[in-house]
Amino acid sequence: MDILRTPDERFENLPDYSFEPHYINVPASDGGELRVHFVDEGPAQAAPILLMHGEPSWSFLYRNMIPILVTAGHRCVVPDLVGFGRLDKPASVDDYSYQRHMDWMRAFMEQLDLRQITLFGQDWGGLLGLRLAAEHRDRFASIVAANTGLPTGDQQMNEAFFRWREFSQTASKFSIGRVIDCGSVSELAPEVLVAYEATFPDESYKAGARIFPALVPITPDDSASAANRQAWESLRHWDKHFLTAFSDGDPITARADLLFKHAIPVAKDQPHTTIEGAGHFLQEDKGEELAKVVVDFLAYNS
Repeated sequence: MDILRTPDERFENLPDYSFEPHYINVPASDGGELRVHFVDEGPAQAAPILLMHGEPSWSFLYRNMIPILVTAGHRCVVPDLVGFGRLDKPASVDDYSYQRHMDWMRAFMEQLDLRQITLFGQDWGGLLGLRLAAEHRDRFASIVAANTGLPTGDQQMNEAFFRWREFSQTASKFSIGRVIDCGSVSELAPEVLVAYEATFPDESYKAGARIFPALVPITPDDSASAANRQAWESLRHWDKHFLTAFSDGDPITARADLLFKHAIPVAKDQPHTTIEGAGHFLQEDKGEELAKVVVDFLAYNS
């Protein structure tokens, strides 16, 4: 497995992102190791909020939420997924699979021995995080699902997703900043777009970002479909707190919140919310409002 690592100097002086970097190593599929970067802010003794990003962002996405959550007394643990951010990036698309991402994040969670976790998962942060919670119920206390899903391939994905999937696999240049900008309702500042591009010095670093949309299960016999069905079965018997906080302007995950509300019985007792005036990357459009939703949710269930 050939590994690329973005030079540290590319992460200097990013706007509103001065968090101390932390690193651990997780097993790679070839017997080696991959360095995983994460942010860890707030009181160490507090129950962690595991903030998981998706495609093609990194922990920078949560920079506006972390200070509000920490001020409220919470610990924020924010990993970069393998292939993104400040961590190692396997150079071939063949190095990535849904299961390998699961294995990497499971190793991360276990090495930090995270317990009493509140999961906040958006995009692939939910596809991975919801599986983690379903498969390791004893480590999780609550879930916030935001612009995400847990597809099994048994239902047809919408046209917006298929357009995105085709673009990711065929575009000659995969502009990360442009993807984030197009997925946000607000006009992002140039320095913010530069920060999203910072993690990928050139196209050779983008194998993980390129392949992610193609790893979403779209047929019932996909390699990840059976495990996701099992995760849904576990979530149907979820007896802890579950909140949805989807935006009103995301064409890819529109109405997916209804699936969670209908399938998970305990969800009916929660103050679900719709974040208005936000796109797919609602952390960019309404990060402070979203953080307050999480704070209120945890207070409501304390």
